[in-house]
Amino acid sequence: MGTAYDSINEPMQKFIERQHMFFVSTAPSEGGHINMSPKGYDSFRIISPTRVCYLDLTGSGAETIAHINDNGRITIMFCAFEGKPNICRLYGTGRVIHRRDDKFDAFNASLSTPFAANMGARAIIVADLDRTSNACGYAVPFMEYQEDRERLNEHWGTRSSEDMDDYWKNKNAESIDGLPTAIPIL
Repeated sequence: MGTAYDSINEPMQKFIERQHMFFVSTAPSEGGHINMSPKGYDSFRIISPTRVCYLDLTGSGAETIAHINDNGRITIMFCAFEGKPNICRLYGTGRVIHRRDDKFDAFNASLSTPFAANMGARAIIVADLDRTSNACGYAVPFMEYQEDRERLNEHWGTRSSEDMDDYWKNKNAESIDGLPTAIPIL
């Protein structure tokens, strides 16, 4: 049976800090598709017991940004693939700080451990939490972490700002359900 809390407690924080990946879930307000995205790299930060953020990297879609712009709802999940079984979920309301937003660099610099420069960075997603929970995770399989895949960093590391704008305009302008992402294009 799971246990719910109002914030991230110390054991939960230690568990989160050991994980190599997490999942982000969002959904539009009216119908449409629920989205769940796996996230990796060193891209997650706990700001306080009720606020977290992650570095959103450019990918094939921008569902999370469109859904957050639509209604703000976000759930972040961590699973133990090694060691003691556990599933940790963080529920809250998100906001998007786009890479081209004047606040992006200042917000990143304000983090106790700022995100490293990343050419594929699209935004920082900030979530204000209203509920957290732990569940057993007994059915989650054991899997061994080997290393991060570097393909995404390699791909965007060879592209220009113009290439990024073109990609955002053609592939990330709206969700699969037609919701706008409002990603700033130069």
